[in-house]
Amino acid sequence: MEKLIRFTLNDLTKITNHRSGEIKFGERIQTVPKEMDTLEFLQTSDAEFVLLGIPEDIGVRANLGRAGTASAWESTLKSIVNIQNNRFCKGSQLLILGSIDVSEQMEAIKTLDITDKEDRRHFFKMVEKIDKEVSHIVCQIIKAGKTPIVIGGGHNNAYGNIKGLALAKGRAVNAINFDAHTDFRALEGRHSGNGFSYAFEEGFLKKYFIFGLHESYTPKSVLDSIKKVTEKIRYNTYEQIAVRREKDFDVEMEIALKHIATDAFGIEIDLDALPGIASSAMTLSGFSVAELRQFIHYFGQSRNASYLHICEGAPDLDQDKNNHLVGKLIAYLITDFMKAKHNI
Repeated sequence: MEKLIRFTLNDLTKITNHRSGEIKFGERIQTVPKEMDTLEFLQTSDAEFVLLGIPEDIGVRANLGRAGTASAWESTLKSIVNIQNNRFCKGSQLLILGSIDVSEQMEAIKTLDITDKEDRRHFFKMVEKIDKEVSHIVCQIIKAGKTPIVIGGGHNNAYGNIKGLALAKGRAVNAINFDAHTDFRALEGRHSGNGFSYAFEEGFLKKYFIFGLHESYTPKSVLDSIKKVTEKIRYNTYEQIAVRREKDFDVEMEIALKHIATDAFGIEIDLDALPGIASSAMTLSGFSVAELRQFIHYFGQSRNASYLHICEGAPDLDQDKNNHLVGKLIAYLITDFMKAKHNI
């Protein structure tokens, strides 16, 4: 884990706001002790969940999207440590491992022009480097018997999560994606729009379900690709559920679970699917926060739910960068997942 920037007790203390008569999450959250080896502590800690950050927006920019997702990690940390520790959810169940060091890659693309073909290839290469680190660390967390909660970054990191889970399990795995987009685009070089297609092509992803696809933003070529492997890749659309009401939200969750729960699977959450949330591809139409929370609770209860990935949130694109609403939302989603898994 050479590229891991460990989150320390000192880091935790600096951002935890103490208040008389209350116990904050940050007062109970675990960190890797300074004198201990990371892997050794992962294996011996009694924390069930491990929080990992990927503060980058290279994959989003390589997909011609807006920068800003690199800021979600810091915003999440400031929010998660200051929620209440109580009988509903306990901070001791969570270990904040730290973040992947992407400074080299972020620096390498600073002067590049994404509209230049050669420069875009360099973006792809930087994403591939991040892929290797993500898959390695996720694999180690799962091998240690823990459940990763990964905060992006762009949705390019779905590839590393899926590969890491597959390597840890020694076989292809499944994924459910709450998203307005398939992220199953052409294999043209790694970016945030093709994490799942690369994972599928390379044999790490077996079954895939896209929940709430937006019909107006899905290319025909992608739909045609999915149609060829319909027994392995399935989807429903937001319009089918929320606009035309041809399908029911709860029933569709049951159908999706049956498709992917036969083996270990990851829960992928793209905040682009929520209306009004500062994100790389912000939308005005989509499922509500309450529906997303129900979604995470439902799938998180499965014994085969093996990780949670929340991505594409971009606090830097919020009009008020100091309100930490994106981080606060992510903290809600993290604790929903923890509660769901802990009640198994």
